[in-house]
Amino acid sequence: MFNPYQAQIDELIAKIQETQRLLEDPDFAELAKAELDSLVQQKQALDEAALQYEQNMDGGDTQTSDERVNCTIEVRSGAGGDEAKIWGNDLIRMYIRFAEMYKLKITYIDDMVIKVSGKTTEFPKLNKEGKSYITAYELLKYESGVHRVQRVPATEAQGRIHTSTASIAVLPEIASKEIEIREEDIEWQFMRSSGAGGQSVNKTSSAARLTHKPTGIVIVSRQEKKQEQNRKIALELLRSQLWEIEEEKKEKELGKARSAIGRAQRAEKIRTYNYPQNRITDHRTKQSWYDLPNIMEGYMGKLISELHPVLDKLYSGEEIEISGSDSEFDE
Repeated sequence: MFNPYQAQIDELIAKIQETQRLLEDPDFAELAKAELDSLVQQKQALDEAALQYEQNMDGGDTQTSDERVNCTIEVRSGAGGDEAKIWGNDLIRMYIRFAEMYKLKITYIDDMVIKVSGKTTEFPKLNKEGKSYITAYELLKYESGVHRVQRVPATEAQGRIHTSTASIAVLPEIASKEIEIREEDIEWQFMRSSGAGGQSVNKTSSAARLTHKPTGIVIVSRQEKKQEQNRKIALELLRSQLWEIEEEKKEKELGKARSAIGRAQRAEKIRTYNYPQNRITDHRTKQSWYDLPNIMEGYMGKLISELHPVLDKLYSGEEIEISGSDSEFDE
């Protein structure tokens, strides 16, 4: 069975043996002892992680490959400086509140990354044929893209309207058997968490940093108290991002006609939030909603219900009639 920790365990064993030899040298004995204690602790943690990984593999995946249930939402601040950071936080707060309203589970992964898990029966009109529910990923998948805000920042003394952006990536949880991650392609680092979580987080090397060498993708998971949980989350996120890369390759192979439609990718401008006009407009369908403050508080049900049927047709390649223009939102 593939063990993603074996290469690092073997490396630690070699370092431990080398450090043990230094104990015999009086000049290095004290330093070697401290180093040895640290290496032994790291190996024990990796041994436990390897065992937990094997147990998880024996227990099967949390979701089937033919249904996307759980997802992660990643927010990246774009143009706009400090206001863009505030806007990114506003967006992730909106999604958290929305998910909580419909009893979906929220897991905090990093400052601007959350996992949304579960299913809800509160959107019967959006349920696919034969299902009485809609999954977290199905509910939020069309939120991927660039979200633009036009408003007067709290720090603006002269009352000028600023435009800021943030990109949203909504990625499904991918089963381990769908995306193969080779042992030699990944590198782990473990560190003390600098985030919230109390003494049990901040006094142990519980935070996990995963680097995927072929793509350069770096994943950091620090919110859980146990190192193994953060490792598992990091691997889940890596599989999701590798899946996204493969999906984008497939889209390009479908040709220009399909790529012109878009696929709710993180670089696609999808929505403008215009505070002076109390209006949210989706640029893909040209639909608008005039309840911006409540929507930002998580009351997105109406927007999701009205948007999804049109986007289902749009992304499937079906021709739909779209009226309106983006010109009124251009800077």
